[in-house]
Amino acid sequence: MNILGIESSCDETAAAVYTDEGLRSNIIASQAVHEQYGGVVPELASRAHHKTIWRTIEQALTEADTSLQAIDAVAVTQGPGLMGSLLVGLCFAKGLCLSRDIPLVGVNHMDAHIYANFIEGQPNYPFVSLTVSGGHTQLVHVKGPFDHTLLGETRDDAAGEAFDKIGKILGLPYPAGPVIDQRAKEGDTMFHDFPQAMLDNDFEFSFSGLKTSVMYYLEDQDDQAGFLEDHLDDVCASVSRAITEVLVKKLANAIEHTEVDTIVLAGGVSANSMLRQKAQTLAKERGCQLHIPQLAYCTDNAAMIAITGYMMAQRNQFADMNLKPFANLASK
Repeated sequence: MNILGIESSCDETAAAVYTDEGLRSNIIASQAVHEQYGGVVPELASRAHHKTIWRTIEQALTEADTSLQAIDAVAVTQGPGLMGSLLVGLCFAKGLCLSRDIPLVGVNHMDAHIYANFIEGQPNYPFVSLTVSGGHTQLVHVKGPFDHTLLGETRDDAAGEAFDKIGKILGLPYPAGPVIDQRAKEGDTMFHDFPQAMLDNDFEFSFSGLKTSVMYYLEDQDDQAGFLEDHLDDVCASVSRAITEVLVKKLANAIEHTEVDTIVLAGGVSANSMLRQKAQTLAKERGCQLHIPQLAYCTDNAAMIAITGYMMAQRNQFADMNLKPFANLASK
């Protein structure tokens, strides 16, 4: 079985081929147009997807040394994401399926982040997933393939969103998460004690207050520009500590609640080096197996869509041509 995966939920146009032999290709076309705006502009994102989707798919097929005629099914991100961007990928996938008379698989983007851990690993069920991205922060109890229970999620900003918004306050380029991660490596994590919200709730998250706290903290400095010039690394390290400690404390609660012995990290923020280190320490302390995707499979990519589609196709979980995109989890 050969699966073509297509991802277009936000600002990455991606295509991948997954077969019985494993992942054969994973192509990502990033959109640099959003950097000047400090965030993703939905209309510009959908236009960029229109321009790049076919050549991205062609490149994925070429790298996989296969052709469209050899593809048995197309897996595509159904949501959540930007509606215009999702429509580009979904309509293109439907066109390919109709032209070749092959089945369509609609993939939940958040599920795909979890199953990215199966590209090069084999986590044992049941496990707990800490899924952390720019749009979502969730703790999910995965009892078996596509048998999920949501334990908790963010009440406001996602962890990745908090990194990017705080980065904007600090004058860092978009996306700020990777920049903060690099700067934090040279800083003092104990430089300032930023607040950690909702520690009295086992599984829910809140990060909007941290952004406000950073803003007020900088406003209290007599020479803000000079202060950041001297202590930007320290502020980044302190912010990273505040976010990652909350994430790992909640993950520890989930391990205790579910009594699992396997945990996985998923989503773009799982690329954060401080989070990875803390998760490794937690896993060692609790005697758990820890699975973290390679960096290439943490952020939005089509490999995770392709393998999730492959797993769904094995279970005959196909969609019809009436498949519709959904912008957020609640609207599915």
